[in-house]
Order: sequence, then C-alpha cells, then structure tokens
Amino acid sequence: MIITVLQEIRERCPEFVGAAVVADVRGSEYNAELWQEIDAFLIDYRTRYTADSIKAMPPIEATREAYRRCGKDPSRYRPSGEALIRRTLKGHELYKVSTLVDLINLASIAYGYSIGGFDADKIQMPPHSASDDAECRGIVLGIGREGEPYEGIGRGPLNIAGLPVYRDALGGIGTPTSDHERTKLSLSTRHLLAIVNGYDGNRSNVLACARFIQTLLRKYAASDGGRIIEFGA
Repeated sequence: MIITVLQEIRERCPEFVGAAVVADVRGSEYNAELWQEIDAFLIDYRTRYTADSIKAMPPIEATREAYRRCGKDPSRYRPSGEALIRRTLKGHELYKVSTLVDLINLASIAYGYSIGGFDADKIQMPPHSASDDAECRGIVLGIGREGEPYEGIGRGPLNIAGLPVYRDALGGIGTPTSDHERTKLSLSTRHLLAIVNGYDGNRSNVLACARFIQTLLRKYAASDGGRIIEFGA
C-alpha cells in the first residue's frame, strides 16, 4: 500500500502528516461492548468540552484552514471529525452504522481528526507496469477538480472541487467531508484501510490516533490490529 501526497497539497498544507491502518477484520452490524465504551466515553467527553471548545481544537481548526487553502468553505462542507464532535457536544446520539464505522467514529471524536474508512479490496491499484509517476503508483492525496464526479456516502453527488481528496486508479475515494460510495465499509469487508488526516502536523497525536484504532480493532473486530503506514511527513 503506497500513499503519496501530491505537490499541490504539500504547497498549501506543508504541515500535513498522515497515518494509515491496514488490517484484516471481521466486522458486525452492532457490538454491544463497543457501544458501552462509546457511551461511557461520550459522557466523560461532554463534561470536559462544550460547543465553544471546538474553536480551540487544533486538529479541527487545522482541517478547516486546509479547506480554505485548497479553495473550499469549511462551513458549507464541514469536515467529518468536526461534524461528529459538534453532534456529540449538542447532546445528540451518534448514528449506529456498523462496528467498523462506529469504532472509527469513536477514534475521530477522541482525537479530533477526520478519518477515512475504506474497504481495501474495493480500492483499485494501478498495474505494477504503470509509470513511475507519483499519480500512477498507488493512492494519492490531491485537490478535487471542477466537475470531478464523486458520490458521497449517503449524500449523492458531491462537489469536491477545492477539497483534499484521495484517489485510486479509478478516481476519488475519500475526502475529510465524506468518503465515496464505491469503497465504503460494509458487513462483508475483510480488509480495512483507515486513514488519519493530520493537517495540524502533530505526528505523535496522529500516530496515537492510529494506535487507538488498532486497539479498538483488536477488541471489537476480530483483528490483530494490522499495521500502521506513515506518510506525508
């Protein structure tokens, strides 16, 4: 698995660091023990933070600033990490989607990062004989273009122009606002790719978030936690 940060992102977001967790998994529709952990975490979280706290959270503000630098209004296209935290601090319940998605959402709230969750088997990698050009060697992180087709999960067509976007050989698979329907996690997912987006440049915090995902996978997804891939630093 190769993840390359293109120059267009490096120029606008030089602080960016990323970490990816690649793991064999066995997900489920619902895990009661995971939700006991989520509920306990949220109770404590709401005692420590308020809606005003969002403004002081470096991972969230850095992601919003990355949107501005890439050409997108973060108030109209809210990053998923921010949206989850806002929902939590307003006292709303989190959506129960599936064990894999739910544990990624917990990690996102705990650390403030927008995290992409993908079925690795649905990601289309280029053939080994492809050019050595960065855009032909694996997953790449660039900036969305005008008119680029993209179907957000549960959102339909999404205008990703000006959004940071991960692409595989077929096109976009993930943005901090919404991942793509084509590579989304499902109950049949057996190989997970989770990407932590650290636009704040805090490598140690990004890696801590990735390790937390590994811990949750070991506890709730019949996994050994997989391995971590660092990129972008």
